[in-house]
Amino acid sequence: MAESMVGIKRSHRCTEVTTANIGQDVTVMGWVQKSRNKGGIIFVDLRDRSGILQIIFEESDCGAENFAKAEKLRSEFVIAVTGRVEARSGAVNPNLATGAIEVRAKSMRVLSESETPPFPIEENSKTKEELRLKYRFLDLRRPDLQRNMMVRSRVATLTRAFLADEGFLEIETPTLIKSTPEGARDYLVPSRVHPGSFYALPQSPQLFKQLLMCSGYDRYFQIARCYRDEDLRADRQPEFTQIDMELSFVDVDEVLDVNERLLQKLFKEICDYDLPLPLPRMTWQEAMDRFGSDKPDLRFGMELQDVSDVVKGCEFAVFKNALENGGSVRGINAEGQGHMPRKKIDALVEYAKGFGAKGLAYVAINEDGSLKSSFAKFMTEEEMGALVAAMGGKPGDLLLFAADRNKVVYDVLGNLRLELARQLDLLKKDDFKFLWVTEFPLLEYSEEEGRFVAMHHPFTMPMDEDLQYIDSDPGRVRAKAYDIVLNGVEMGGGSVRIHQGDVQSKMFEVLGFTPERANDQFGFLLEAFKYGVPPHAGLAYGFDRMVMLMVGADSIRDVIAFPKVKDASCLMTEAPTPVDPAQLKELGIEVAETEEE
Repeated sequence: MAESMVGIKRSHRCTEVTTANIGQDVTVMGWVQKSRNKGGIIFVDLRDRSGILQIIFEESDCGAENFAKAEKLRSEFVIAVTGRVEARSGAVNPNLATGAIEVRAKSMRVLSESETPPFPIEENSKTKEELRLKYRFLDLRRPDLQRNMMVRSRVATLTRAFLADEGFLEIETPTLIKSTPEGARDYLVPSRVHPGSFYALPQSPQLFKQLLMCSGYDRYFQIARCYRDEDLRADRQPEFTQIDMELSFVDVDEVLDVNERLLQKLFKEICDYDLPLPLPRMTWQEAMDRFGSDKPDLRFGMELQDVSDVVKGCEFAVFKNALENGGSVRGINAEGQGHMPRKKIDALVEYAKGFGAKGLAYVAINEDGSLKSSFAKFMTEEEMGALVAAMGGKPGDLLLFAADRNKVVYDVLGNLRLELARQLDLLKKDDFKFLWVTEFPLLEYSEEEGRFVAMHHPFTMPMDEDLQYIDSDPGRVRAKAYDIVLNGVEMGGGSVRIHQGDVQSKMFEVLGFTPERANDQFGFLLEAFKYGVPPHAGLAYGFDRMVMLMVGADSIRDVIAFPKVKDASCLMTEAPTPVDPAQLKELGIEVAETEEE
């Protein structure tokens, strides 16, 4: 039977009880982690969000009634215990914050009983994730998840305090907004008052924060909920949180400076890591050439080498055809991996094919300096020697080459170096390697749509010196855009925004918008631009990703209280679900039946 809390009050959380409290009476409340009856003495591990405290029940201290209740305790019962703090009678437990003490119970109330949970509440649970997410309210009791959620809360608090000190104002922007289908898919919300019309949920507060700059607020931030109806991956959710900011009267350097100091503060407070400033910067082109990725992982080497000039005269058809078609030949050196068995190399070839490679050429350098290669017979000895030298190859190394269009070569080798780093265990989670990637292309050509699309969004400022090419060579124009990358993960990104109406109109024109369409979608922003706009720039972090990297979690699901799974459903609440036909009727919506295949 559950008892009430009337007349008692918690004095401490479990790990707030310390050796300083020895001899004092305390009242603690929490969940039974486990209970052990040693005949005449019952040991109970009591758990709350702070940790675990050992409670001892002996009939001579707590009386027959309390002892009888203690005998019936099972895991996850919720109890309140009043007792005296003592030095631990048995061996001290160095793994527990409270390992030097225990509480000798004088009285106890069972506040709530529990059925046997479907899985044990323990750190690093081996239980299948599907089952844990179905019972997420139980999963969230696990100490490791609770620590993650507490870190998340602390990051938010520290961010708010830091940005407030830097003169930022926290302002909420709407979550029922106009749909602007440029970019990822919107989640739509039907309007009952305006039949046939829909709101969208925001993918980011982008337009509103620019309007706040037009309104003179100077420095804005928000910890904002955002929504994207896109296919999910381990580090994506349909709803997510951004630390979002915008600043007026600044250029790239000022935005990067304030954010570097924010990151330095957060990583010192949360991870006790001293982040040296300024952070390194690398242009997008250099990142692609050296790492095959615009979010390079700098924790290990294995950089890409362009050997196109070295092999341009050779007769190996794979290299020859790639160069004749305007592509390149590049390689990576997996140092010390020359002994890799053929089976493993074949597995790497298959992995590379997943990123568009037709195959991989390789050279294994034996310890005696002789070569084992998939293409040596098509090359002269001098050509092979020059290729190995260009790659810095030494006895014991494995050289891997891709030859194709640049985009494919970057993709293949960029992912291959990461796969090798995983296999060779080179990725240490507490080795924080930060990088700003700058000067992104403003536009990228979409084969699908047959036009240029914005690489970030249509409000990004071109670099002043490249504006002259916007009509003649749009692909050449670089943007005043920047991403903050940590250990191969894009943690945030932003740009200087266009603040001149004529440049914004030109950008829409290059993106294939008619003036009517631009006005239909973004008329309110263009209207605001007629009334005095300050130069402005901003940045947004993926808050979930940031916390994931800080705590060393493998997935953002481990740092979100109630996450969705791959198909954007919630296993616990079973959302999304069909709704009452009466609700649909009121909204003027009819659901079309689709035939099952």
